[in-house]
Amino acid sequence: MNRFQEPDRLNIDRYRNITGWGGGNRTVEFGDRTVGRVRVDLTETFWPLYGLAGGVGTALAWAWLVLLGSRASQMMKLSVHILTTFLAVVSVLCFWGEHFFWGVAFAVGAGLQFLYVMSVMDRIPFTMLVLQKAVKMVWELPEVMRVAYAFVFVMLCWLVIWTFGVAGTISFSADDGARWWLLVVFSVSLFWTGAVLCNTVHAIVSGMVFLVLIHGGRGAPSMPPKPLLKALQYALTTSFGSICYGSLFTAAIRTLRWEIRGVRSKIGNNECLLCCVDFLFHLVETLVRFFNKYAYVQIAVNGKGFNHSARDAWELFQSTGVEALVAYDCSGAVLLMGSILGGLITGTCTAIWTHFKRDDRVIMVGTTAMLIGMILV
Repeated sequence: MNRFQEPDRLNIDRYRNITGWGGGNRTVEFGDRTVGRVRVDLTETFWPLYGLAGGVGTALAWAWLVLLGSRASQMMKLSVHILTTFLAVVSVLCFWGEHFFWGVAFAVGAGLQFLYVMSVMDRIPFTMLVLQKAVKMVWELPEVMRVAYAFVFVMLCWLVIWTFGVAGTISFSADDGARWWLLVVFSVSLFWTGAVLCNTVHAIVSGMVFLVLIHGGRGAPSMPPKPLLKALQYALTTSFGSICYGSLFTAAIRTLRWEIRGVRSKIGNNECLLCCVDFLFHLVETLVRFFNKYAYVQIAVNGKGFNHSARDAWELFQSTGVEALVAYDCSGAVLLMGSILGGLITGTCTAIWTHFKRDDRVIMVGTTAMLIGMILV
């Protein structure tokens, strides 16, 4: 609120060392008007930029959902193959804008993405079959598609508040280091909120698909009345604590597991490196027993706690032999690539507008806009 419509609404700047940011005899620039030597932005200078990010992210999210129904295989292949190129292009743009750290970061990301895709190329056809089957099952339940659209709208409502805080942080009269630390805190908050909403949708969809499969179809006489409402109520009340708890850890552990599996499959005969990677692999596999995405199905169906659900799901895989199929499947990684691609497109569009409005804030606005796009998609 300190920068909203007024440069120092809460009179916070009096506690700062004025000489550290412009001299005691300072003059100030508000927004686009020059009032002096030191620029003091307002919250509304950057807030509209995030409006563009929210609009682009929402359009991509809804387009992705629509196209998955009719063009699932093409959409997946597009996200796998285009992402490396897009990362490389963003890296070049960062170098061109003299943001060398971010240029190197995106170049490394492009390299890792290329190596990962090469390491799992033989598993892509099976992954496409899994995704096509999943899309077919969900597409036959239009009510769960409406839930996904509705949760995108809920995320947008949260983003109105979140972007207000981020825009105020970027316009805050602190050094860049302090601003970046505040933005890291905001980003962790956004990721957790996004993961909670995403996993809530996952639990609702799991509950609906389970009911349809166990009763033999949507029109079966044994099907309970208003199954979607029941699944929604269950996910947002009884199971909500388990979903929030699991959302803190599952995404990070899952991503780490994909990367280690990809590296492990391509090491060859280097025994020393294989030993080190195997140690990491078994460590992550132990964590996966207690933090995995499959727990949300157990939560939706049986209403167990998160750790109990994760352990039961993994033991079920091991006892039935399905674990080998789960290990071979890369559908989660492919979907993550689609989310990252959506985030990069959103961030690039927002960064281009920022470049013409406030060139010195391109990276701050662009990276946070990229997170918005990723979460929405």
